[in-house]
Amino acid sequence: MRIDPMTYQRVLGDELRKLRKQRGWTRKVLQGKLQTEVSLQTLATYELGTRQCSVVRLAEICLALDAMPHDLLARVHGRIFTDTPGGDHIRLELSRVVEDGQPELLPLRRWARDRLRVAGGRTSEVQLDLPALRQLAELCGVDTVDLMSRLRQLMTH
Repeated sequence: MRIDPMTYQRVLGDELRKLRKQRGWTRKVLQGKLQTEVSLQTLATYELGTRQCSVVRLAEICLALDAMPHDLLARVHGRIFTDTPGGDHIRLELSRVVEDGQPELLPLRRWARDRLRVAGGRTSEVQLDLPALRQLAELCGVDTVDLMSRLRQLMTH
């Protein structure tokens, strides 16, 4: 199994943001509870998944949020590595998408081809969550449920 670093960072950031918001804290409040100095911009980039967070920094943030790092990572892994039918995400093998011939999915094929090129062969598997699937469905001019059905069928054949 391969991991898509961009997806992992985004999901990790999303889980950090959820945890902070569950506490009812702003980033400023969280910043004040950290052991080391971290800028608000850095906290924002962690939450957006646009910046990698070191293991030590992740542990520090989790503990400041009164959460165990392994629990947070378990939630991240649950979102990344499970793909239940009817769920709100789909794991795609990009090479299969590129090889597919459905005319409606041409924009998706172009996107998949670009992702493969950018990844430089490091990963050919990605996981798309519901917001990403909605955007891709709109780009392809199909309903989100239809796109999910087509992609699940594509991944099982």
